[in-house]
Amino acid sequence: MDPNQPVGENYANPRTCFFHVLFKAAALAFYILSALFIDNFVIIFVVTVLLAALDFWVVKNVSGRILVGLRWWNEINDLGESVWKFECLDHESLARMNKKDSWLFWWTLYLTAILWIVLAIFSLIRLQADYLLVVGVCLTLSIANIVGFTKCKKDAKKQIQQFASQTIASRFSSTLQSAFSVV
Repeated sequence: MDPNQPVGENYANPRTCFFHVLFKAAALAFYILSALFIDNFVIIFVVTVLLAALDFWVVKNVSGRILVGLRWWNEINDLGESVWKFECLDHESLARMNKKDSWLFWWTLYLTAILWIVLAIFSLIRLQADYLLVVGVCLTLSIANIVGFTKCKKDAKKQIQQFASQTIASRFSSTLQSAFSVV
């Protein structure tokens, strides 16, 4: 347990947490409830995918940066190859990130994908290819964020390890230099 953070710590960014969950819940709820109340597939498709796209954008560009200090994007270089780009806060800032914010971010990211997979299975069982398309688009957006942030987190850990080893090596060499220069 971190001694700098009080017991019963609250969310540091409640508005960001709210919007991080809002579009996920809205897309899932609309998709599930629309089957009961709406007969028009086009409306269900457009609204559900729009809500999932809003969720994708909020997670990728806002809540990922604020709640866990990570940001990713994908570019196409001059050779036409896809290149992943990652940004993360420095080690000290990452260490100060709110644990509840981080927990909410990662759990909802994975839980949403699991729920879309369950809904995809239901669509397959009911032989509803059109609804499987809706779920497939939403699942793809969800998985894109999972892959992007997981790669970003691994890249951040690698950068922290490199920084730590460089700092240790630098201090060790300066200690050796000062020890030999005194003699």
